[in-house]
Amino acid sequence: MDAPPRSNTLTRGDPLAGLLDGPRARGAFMIRACFDPPWAVRVEDRAPLTVMLVARGEAWVLPDRGERTRLRAGDLAIARGPDPYTCADAPGTAPQALILPGQECRYPDGRPLNGSMDLGVRTWGDRLDGATVMLIGTYPMRGEISGRLLDALPPLLALTSDVWDCPLTPYVSEEIVRDEPGQEVVLDRLLDLLVIAALRAWFARPEAEAPAWYRALADPVVGGVLRLLQDDPAHPWTVAALAAKAGVSRAALARRFTALVGEPPMTYLTGWRLALAADRLRDSEDTLDAVARRVGYGSAFALSTAFKRVYGVSPVEYRGRMT
Repeated sequence: MDAPPRSNTLTRGDPLAGLLDGPRARGAFMIRACFDPPWAVRVEDRAPLTVMLVARGEAWVLPDRGERTRLRAGDLAIARGPDPYTCADAPGTAPQALILPGQECRYPDGRPLNGSMDLGVRTWGDRLDGATVMLIGTYPMRGEISGRLLDALPPLLALTSDVWDCPLTPYVSEEIVRDEPGQEVVLDRLLDLLVIAALRAWFARPEAEAPAWYRALADPVVGGVLRLLQDDPAHPWTVAALAAKAGVSRAALARRFTALVGEPPMTYLTGWRLALAADRLRDSEDTLDAVARRVGYGSAFALSTAFKRVYGVSPVEYRGRMT
């Protein structure tokens, strides 16, 4: 029988820190949508993540697949793309507008809207004092949200005001319609904060279906090993070294880790290193050699080989797409 894990040898960091370090909007699309019933908007923009916060009235979010969700004032929903969905005053209302990639707006028959629903700075819809007001923020590119975060989310999640009181609602309502220097940066950071606050609340809910690696953080053996890998990915880890830190045998660690996380420790480490490399390629001007060393690869060539195998493109091509 394996010896019990020596819990004092393993760090106990915040399990959400790595996950929530992902949202970093750049020129995100944010708008105040104001509608009178009947209204409906079909969304086919393929955005990786969209936040919908109801400031007044109510709305339905109707995905093509999955359960429909009714939102009232104070409720928030997060839709994970690229699947389309419809927002409406009621499930049976036919769409009056179609949102396409690049926030192109058209009538359902394909004719351009040509600004006919513009109501002012970042405001759109029927009239300014519409019965329903929604604050909407969209991350237009997948590179702005880490793949690990997207994989952790259902296609549509909702937080109702009876379980979560969003302290950012008044501030977002004010800032979204301002037209001042640097306002896009302010809105980008507000959107990031809104997403992080919402996800932190959602992950605390019993109905949240967290990914296997997140659930495994609660395990006294595997959780500590995951934190070691997340906190120091550049270390030359081996299964033997990790098992020694955890106080169990290599075979026991490999078996337990795979059962809880769904993949062996070294496979998980590779995915984590490459995810970090993707973030560095997107958010820094570090050379490929510097990125490789930072995430635990001995050379730019070694990183490039592994990166292309998983992402389908070279690091240089990936960086070019993200800028």
